[in-house]
Amino acid sequence: MSGEDLGGANGLATDAVLIAGPTASGKSALALSLAERTGGIIINADSMQVYRDLRVITARPTPDEEARVPHWLYGHVDACVNCSAGMWVGDAAKALEEARAQNRLPIFAGGSGLYFKALTRGLSAVPPIPSEVRDAVRARLERDGPEALHAVLAQRDPVTAERLKPRDRARIARALEVVEATGRSLTDWHRDGLPPLLPPGRVRAVFLAPDRETLYARIDARFGTMLAAGALEEVAALTERRLDPLLPAMKAHGVPALMRHLRGEMSLEQAAEIGRADTRHYAKRQFTWFRHQLPEFVWVRPEEAEAWVVASPQ
Repeated sequence: MSGEDLGGANGLATDAVLIAGPTASGKSALALSLAERTGGIIINADSMQVYRDLRVITARPTPDEEARVPHWLYGHVDACVNCSAGMWVGDAAKALEEARAQNRLPIFAGGSGLYFKALTRGLSAVPPIPSEVRDAVRARLERDGPEALHAVLAQRDPVTAERLKPRDRARIARALEVVEATGRSLTDWHRDGLPPLLPPGRVRAVFLAPDRETLYARIDARFGTMLAAGALEEVAALTERRLDPLLPAMKAHGVPALMRHLRGEMSLEQAAEIGRADTRHYAKRQFTWFRHQLPEFVWVRPEEAEAWVVASPQ
């Protein structure tokens, strides 16, 4: 099926639209408007919005918004699961196939650069890690600390270890799990990758680039809105599950600080300020990451993005 067939009578001559940008930049609103305009389907490309436990704290689309057009891959993974980029790509491939079968334009929206990079450039073919290997590495991490495991990794996979900071708990654990489960380093696996689902020539890829100060003000205001909408109660329910603190859902922006508040370690306002600061720092990293890693995304001011997507030539 050609790109011209996608999107119905008001569709765009493209295989897909990719909407990236920093948190709180207006990605969801743009995706919703385009989906309504084209009869398209919105597919999540945010690594935290996949978790069903985290609707409010991750600013997932509201139930009313989800009722207006189809939203896929939102809240479909339990927080006890480590939804890797590879897992997401598998789900995205099925979503893309279904969108094409329905003759509807797929609109990927999110802020996770690795997801978009996997979508357009492919991904390493690392096989699933057996639970017993993962559990053993996590136990060693808790017992010996990240620096000790970094030293082990430096012997087993020196190339990867050189790229990681000695206290980067999650990435050190992941790299050690891979080499212990497969006997091959992450560097080796990255050389033997899976092909991209959407090669760059047939997509319209936009990065929403709002004014920094305006964006940071929106981030600060949105955190208060999320608290008013039940974010603290959502985090309390997650806390009750007593999940592994290394799981991605347990590290979503705002979650660790709110958990500390619930344990009586700080006030709610202190926790909220940490959550706001963490989110602002993340937004800054998103700007930097996309600029260097995915330069093919066209940077557009949010208020001009829809006109650019609709008018942009192939």
